[in-house]
Amino acid sequence: MRKLYQTRQAKSRKCWEKVKVQTDNGTTVVELPVSLAEVMETTQEALTDLVYRVGLVLIKATLNEEVKSLVGERYHPAKSSPWRRWANQPGYVIWAGKKVQLTRPRVRSADGKSEARLESYQSFQSEKGLDERLGERVILGLSTRDYQRAIDDFAEGYGLKKSSISRHFIKVSRKKLEDLMERRLDTMDLAVIGIDGIEVAGECLIIAVGIDVKGKKHILGLWQGATENAEVCQALIADMVRRGLDTAKKYLFVIDGAKALSKAIKGTFGDDVLIQRCQIHKRRNVKGHLPENYQATVDNRLKVAYNMKDYAEAKDLLLKTVEYLEGINPTAARSLEEGLEETLTVHRLKLPDILRKTLSNTNFIESPLALTRDVIRDVKRWRRGDQRLRWVASALLEAEQRMIRIRGCRALPTLINNLKNIDREKEIA
Repeated sequence: MRKLYQTRQAKSRKCWEKVKVQTDNGTTVVELPVSLAEVMETTQEALTDLVYRVGLVLIKATLNEEVKSLVGERYHPAKSSPWRRWANQPGYVIWAGKKVQLTRPRVRSADGKSEARLESYQSFQSEKGLDERLGERVILGLSTRDYQRAIDDFAEGYGLKKSSISRHFIKVSRKKLEDLMERRLDTMDLAVIGIDGIEVAGECLIIAVGIDVKGKKHILGLWQGATENAEVCQALIADMVRRGLDTAKKYLFVIDGAKALSKAIKGTFGDDVLIQRCQIHKRRNVKGHLPENYQATVDNRLKVAYNMKDYAEAKDLLLKTVEYLEGINPTAARSLEEGLEETLTVHRLKLPDILRKTLSNTNFIESPLALTRDVIRDVKRWRRGDQRLRWVASALLEAEQRMIRIRGCRALPTLINNLKNIDREKEIA
């Protein structure tokens, strides 16, 4: 085992870097007794600190310029101005996501009865930028308890208290919840709507995610309830219709297999609505009814059936699997038979392979839900009211900014065209 001084000595030998310096006589090689990586790291920290301090200098200069425009030059005030300089006073501005102590100039009337409000000082105290930064950092995992310590990296900054951070985040998250709940849907050219639920501290929140004709995902809405029942699902769909979702348009709905979701969708869009049940959930449910020695065999049969391109061939294999399960476990057979037709909707639409695999399950909804779970796990105490809605809405909107287009998005025109063809076939029938 190497001793500590040997390790340090070995590291010190690596700290010498050779740098070429251009001089009048040519190129000269100079050895620096430090690592260039360390130099760059130190330089970056120094540059960040410089930008921070330059910003404070500019803020002070802006305040002095406004005072100068009201009063005139120092020691030479404009005689026609009704204002006079009146010493300085400790104050603060919001800069780099925190409150920073600053000595502000004062301006009062010549008779000393009133004081002028400096517009630049009022704007520098605006909490809009602070709210945005604070909300972003809390959603990314920084707790309200640790916020003050995290931003006190500059000596001048005196940070914000835990209670103040909580109030700011409530304000920010409530605004995001309001924006989400009032988001217009008639401006989105939607082709696919996915609905799934997430449990938050013993309560269920139903979330809707839409995919437009270009393959981009959008958060459409959320609704809170005790469980994933038909009434809660119906309320979410009714709210989306209120905000512009066209009930006369043909969509492909992708759900996890809950009967409540299917019932609510059909109650609004009719019995002939196209619903794709998640094939992964179906395979998992069937496996849950089987003994362990049969699970792999049955799951492989289901996987082969769902990977088939032709609708008739896939359905035929699934029906044969139902017959096979009758001799093993009738309950598993009933589980596969229930909603079997809805698990093959993407096959009926004759979608290309990559798009069929993307829309055959609810995985495209899981990406925003995964970030939501990461965010809400930091909450130690849940209270009544809109706290669950506020946190989930903030996390979903943050996830929406990171979401990319779905796989197979270039084949979405095929889906849209086939949806129209189904309507035409029904009209002819």
